[in-house]
Amino acid sequence: MGCSEGKVGYSKDMSKAFTREDDADDEPVLPAPVPLLPRGTKNLLTPAGAERLRGELARLGDERPPLFTKAAADRDAKRELAQLDQRIRQLQVSLAQAEVVPPPQADATSVQFGATVTVRDSRGEESVYRIVGVDEADFARNEVSWLSPIAKALLNAKLGQRVTFKFPKGATELEVVRIS
Repeated sequence: MGCSEGKVGYSKDMSKAFTREDDADDEPVLPAPVPLLPRGTKNLLTPAGAERLRGELARLGDERPPLFTKAAADRDAKRELAQLDQRIRQLQVSLAQAEVVPPPQADATSVQFGATVTVRDSRGEESVYRIVGVDEADFARNEVSWLSPIAKALLNAKLGQRVTFKFPKGATELEVVRIS
């Protein structure tokens, strides 16, 4: 009996017993993408970040047809196609939910979303951070998410103001020396 209604049939577990073992790899199973934003948080993007994401989406869309054709016969291509489709979905959702924020005014006197801020630590060393959306953050380009600890410490700080920030190696005071 495998059905709860008393009808003769088979259960999903039972049907698995009659499949080939190599069928398991036919459809790659990718983990669900982890949301980058806490529930209810706006998905802010700079205009440049939104444009980069649109460009990536267009590029991935162009890559999809040849990969789709190749995936019919190649497991690695099938897995790659699944990853590509997952990234395309992430970009589509991100852009659909995005709130593009215009850049701050050139004469801004406080740190705002989209600003590039230069800070000086207590040793006199300067660091530059650009505060951007979660989906466009790129530490290699000194672009930090507006939800990151460093951005949270700097947002709304005034030119010349000192803010305390706790780095992993200890707390330090950062002075805002330039906002652009």
